[in-house]
Amino acid sequence: MISLNYRDARPIYEQVKDGLRHLVVTGALQAGDKLPSVRALASSLAINPNTIQRAYESLEQEGYLYTVAGKGSFAAPQADVNLARRAALLEQFECSAAELLFLGMTPEELCLLLQQAARRTAGQQGEEEDRND
Repeated sequence: MISLNYRDARPIYEQVKDGLRHLVVTGALQAGDKLPSVRALASSLAINPNTIQRAYESLEQEGYLYTVAGKGSFAAPQADVNLARRAALLEQFECSAAELLFLGMTPEELCLLLQQAARRTAGQQGEEEDRND
């Protein structure tokens, strides 16, 4: 489900949050699917439950999850969330691209990087589909 990299500079809760967000965005977790309980996920990842709780709360604020008291946390429908996330990422992309161009990178080099990222993403999706079969 989620793998942690202890050599990663990002905090553990961010790795958990990114892993869960990836599952929701890619459709591995469909709208309404129940997520593992905080304690169950913490136990399976061998980390503190507070870390999982922090990731769940953050994802709920971003609109990826919702919580039902006494029932647990569930994947939220993604229509509005995807649009908002896409807009935020495009804004970051535009700022980064402008800065890279200012620093001397050519538009062709940026295009090449984008194409490489697209191939990696397509390869990752293919690997996930192979694992699910």
